[in-house]
Amino acid sequence: MGLAVAATAGQDRPLPVAGFKGTPEEIERQWYEQVFRGRGDSMAQLTWRAVLVGACLGSVLSLTNLYIGLKAGWGFGVAITACILSYAIWTGLLKAGLARTPMTILENNCMQSTASSAGYSTGGTLISAFAAYIIINQQSMSVPLMLAWVFFIAVLGVTMAIPMKRQMINIEQLRFPSGIAAAETLRALHARSSQGLRAAKALGLAGLIAAIDKFWAEGLSTISASLERLSSGALLTGLQKWLLGSHYDAWAGRTVIFSWDFIFLAAGAITGMRVCATMFVSGALCWAVVVPLLQANGVIEGAGFAAIVQWTLWFGASCMVAAGLLSFALSWRTALSAFRDLGQMLSFRSAHVPEKWAPVFRKGHAQMQESRASEVHRIEAPMSWFALGQIVSLVALAWLGHASFGMPVWESVIAVVLSFLLALVACRVTGETDTTPVGAMGKVTQLTFGALSPGNVNVNLMSANITAGAATSAADLLTDLKSGYLLGANPRQQFLAQFSGIFVGTVVTVLAFAALVPNAQVLGTDQFPAPAAQTWSAVAIALGRGLSSLEPVKLWLIVAGGVVGVVLTLAPVLLPKHQAYLPSAAAFGLSWVFHWYYGLLFFLGALVALLFERRKPKLAEEFTFPVASGVVAGGSLMGVALVLWANGGSILGKLFGG
Repeated sequence: MGLAVAATAGQDRPLPVAGFKGTPEEIERQWYEQVFRGRGDSMAQLTWRAVLVGACLGSVLSLTNLYIGLKAGWGFGVAITACILSYAIWTGLLKAGLARTPMTILENNCMQSTASSAGYSTGGTLISAFAAYIIINQQSMSVPLMLAWVFFIAVLGVTMAIPMKRQMINIEQLRFPSGIAAAETLRALHARSSQGLRAAKALGLAGLIAAIDKFWAEGLSTISASLERLSSGALLTGLQKWLLGSHYDAWAGRTVIFSWDFIFLAAGAITGMRVCATMFVSGALCWAVVVPLLQANGVIEGAGFAAIVQWTLWFGASCMVAAGLLSFALSWRTALSAFRDLGQMLSFRSAHVPEKWAPVFRKGHAQMQESRASEVHRIEAPMSWFALGQIVSLVALAWLGHASFGMPVWESVIAVVLSFLLALVACRVTGETDTTPVGAMGKVTQLTFGALSPGNVNVNLMSANITAGAATSAADLLTDLKSGYLLGANPRQQFLAQFSGIFVGTVVTVLAFAALVPNAQVLGTDQFPAPAAQTWSAVAIALGRGLSSLEPVKLWLIVAGGVVGVVLTLAPVLLPKHQAYLPSAAAFGLSWVFHWYYGLLFFLGALVALLFERRKPKLAEEFTFPVASGVVAGGSLMGVALVLWANGGSILGKLFGG
């Protein structure tokens, strides 16, 4: 009875987004007394049903991120989607009599932490470093090796976040905007069930429509080969051949045609106009201007996307790397602040105490220390978990790196230490800007190991893989912990939920990746352009083999991309008032690595979302994200299912027959 009362009490109270003021101890005490009490202790949170539902949802959503990652080079956070879906599923089970009690808001939060870990923090390394390894070596990795590598990188990242949580969330109260959005979504679902159900229905309907659309485009041939001519892709190709005539093959090889994919329309609605407009304009410059000029002058002799992208990726990779590294350098104040607090975090203290509070702190230190130990420390994840996770992960990754890639143990140690330092910065950047600079973190490590171990391409890739994967997992956990902080959740229990999601996420993503990418020939094709992998492999090759081994035109493309990346990164700093209208450096480079029509679809999706927001702002706020998320999920899941259906025999042989 007490849990039921607690589950319904206080759902409409505003979230403490503005935070609290005072000394570190006063801040923690205010949160404990005003937010945690009555919730974190008395309301159900870490339950079997929350973890199981979160694991199931995370495993499904991990497939959507893996699929769109191989297509477009990045993934989307799954927390809000998981919140809506779990609420709808559990409400349906209640109405059907298959569940007895509603899920509390803290159970929902615990569930989304599990789902987020399973669906997001384990897949990024597969679409980047692992796919790049396959491209460079022209052979795939064994499934057991991938399982172990992904799992221990995720453990490394999740446990890294333990000492950062109290400093960045409790004391400094960094915003972590996605964490705030997830908390607001949960509050809205539990306070106004009708709105939550409308959003869930919209998400489900959009997913169903997207799945049907994907099947029409790519699935008719699974029924009968004769039906292929009736697919939306075949009909659209026929129309364009009729319109373009003899010019069709040339423009189709450069992907400067219209190709329908509902997923990227929805992705554009989520991403926003600034980034999507940049991709559209930059893509047009690349594929409709630069590529035809290179072909006309005999530089590019092959035809088709796979042949052309081997040239354009040098501009795109250079642009993204230069922009990422310069952005990292420009955030030196953030980095300095992060490193300044490192001593406090590792010495088990809560934070640096401002000088003006020092007398107060010293006077009441003894009493407050004892109180903190009995209250706040009781619910925080202990530092012993951090130490255990780091030691186990270090030993495991050092052994795996040495046995599989010939990495000396000392290089593995440097990679893990560097991962912690860079993850510290990445998490702070995420808390302030809601953007995790995973690419920049990986490139810093690639450059470091390019100097420490020149010529070893695989060591370069896998060392950077440790850094990028750990930073992603740590930032993901802190974002989830922010939502729990606002809702009054028990952080120790939320950490356990996040940790449990690693297991199912690792298994599902690795097995799915092994099935979708059976060999190197799949990557860089129309089916899976894998732009993130193309970028990682290009940097590794350039550092491993030396720039002198590249053709002169590729060197010029590298220089031009670097200049553009630097200019576009400095532009918002020099013109802050016009920042919303300036091109995105990362998007500018990315469009040189994937199809032109992807950029077009992203732009159209962002345009539709923008017009909808201006005409119907309230409806847009309620439905844009659920509908777009539903389209991405439904279309991606159908895409994965079609690949598995078409290649079922070979996939089973690879997974179970070696």
